[in-house]
Amino acid sequence: MEQLAEQIDPGSTVLLTVECQQGVVGPGSALPELAKEARSSGVLHNVARLVAAAHEAGVQVLHAVAERRPDGRGANRNARLFRAAGRLPVQQHSGTTAVRIAEPIEVADEDLVVRRLHGLSPIAGTDVDALLRNLGCRTLVVTGVSANVAIPNAVFDAVNLGYTVVVPSDAIAGVPADYTPAMIRNTLALVATVATTDDVLGCWLGGRSRTRG
Repeated sequence: MEQLAEQIDPGSTVLLTVECQQGVVGPGSALPELAKEARSSGVLHNVARLVAAAHEAGVQVLHAVAERRPDGRGANRNARLFRAAGRLPVQQHSGTTAVRIAEPIEVADEDLVVRRLHGLSPIAGTDVDALLRNLGCRTLVVTGVSANVAIPNAVFDAVNLGYTVVVPSDAIAGVPADYTPAMIRNTLALVATVATTDDVLGCWLGGRSRTRG
């Protein structure tokens, strides 16, 4: 725990939520199987707990949202995943309720929201890296969905950019349910520190919190 506490010091840590938006993990999700897993497993609740603790401890929160223009301009079409997404009955259109952060996660005024129109990663090709560096971030805590695609993309991109990454294992979800622990054990654990939501909360709320300057 001491090593984890050093890694996720509030002054140099950012909490990243990935695609925790209504159109992905909400009741009217375009991906109902993923939404059901994120909710029934407690993952979405744990993300909300981490966000609330981050607000209390002075840890910067950054929400990464995937969206699409109604006309599809700029969106990828070079993989089956993108083509299938374009045919779903619920679309992640900019400005709609589908791209709002889902309950029970609370968005504070000081939170940053980064929206992307293309690609698979919340980091590559977005403003996230520049924002993290300007914030003095050294460690990125990665949460959200999905363990199939966006989460490993975020972890790999962050590690390649020189950040230390912490993954709360009970705050990420994918489908099927047994895929997530396999991904964590065989892949993410090789490049990131794997913890639990309670571990992170203990570090942030167990000691003296401080506000980022």
